[in-house]
Amino acid sequence: MSIWEYANPVKFLRLSERVLPALWVISFACLAIGLIWGFFFTPDDFRQGSTVKIIYLHVPSALMAINAWFMMLVASLIWLIRRHHVSALAAKAAAPVGIAMTLIALITGAVWGQPMWGTWWVWDPRLTSFLILFLFYIGYVALWSAVDDPDSAADLTSMLCIVGSVFAVLSRYAVNFWNQGLHQGASLSLDKETNVANVFYHPLLFSIAGFVCLFLALVLYRTGTEIRRRRMRALMAREVRHA
Repeated sequence: MSIWEYANPVKFLRLSERVLPALWVISFACLAIGLIWGFFFTPDDFRQGSTVKIIYLHVPSALMAINAWFMMLVASLIWLIRRHHVSALAAKAAAPVGIAMTLIALITGAVWGQPMWGTWWVWDPRLTSFLILFLFYIGYVALWSAVDDPDSAADLTSMLCIVGSVFAVLSRYAVNFWNQGLHQGASLSLDKETNVANVFYHPLLFSIAGFVCLFLALVLYRTGTEIRRRRMRALMAREVRHA
């Protein structure tokens, strides 16, 4: 069985209908475990106090905000190369979810940063690139709405996605590129010495798993909606031609 079979809208809808119930359950279960465990059953940090618990919202949302754009990039490249409509609609469906994740990350980052840095915002390289990524998300959604022809909209938004990927990379690796930034290093790493303490680490993994599954569920659901909407427009256009 080839993965390209699911470029067929009918097969994609059948797959999503089978997968979605499990994804909803897993996402809500992981989020409940991670957030309840993290907020109510972990100690305060000796430096940051109770504000450290924002990590259970900030880190997963920031991680998904960046990776959502990369998922859109892959889907956009598939559209440009193979012209599969499902991939273009999947990228379109992921954008509003990415906006929500980016907004959560920006707000929680500001709340976390205020007691740590003494200000809600600094023009730190990582924060700045993340804000620009948010604006690219807004521009991506606006461009889809502004262009009437779906294929032309998919072409233009795919090119915008490629350009915006630069800022997605900067958002992820800015701390490594510019050491003078205030933003701390990665909370999760292959190097165990750079990870947060285990008491915070384990519930954080549940929160991340919950955000990942929630993102996948929302994208599958919204992609199915976009496919049905496209079908409806095609049927309406056919009726108009035959009228």
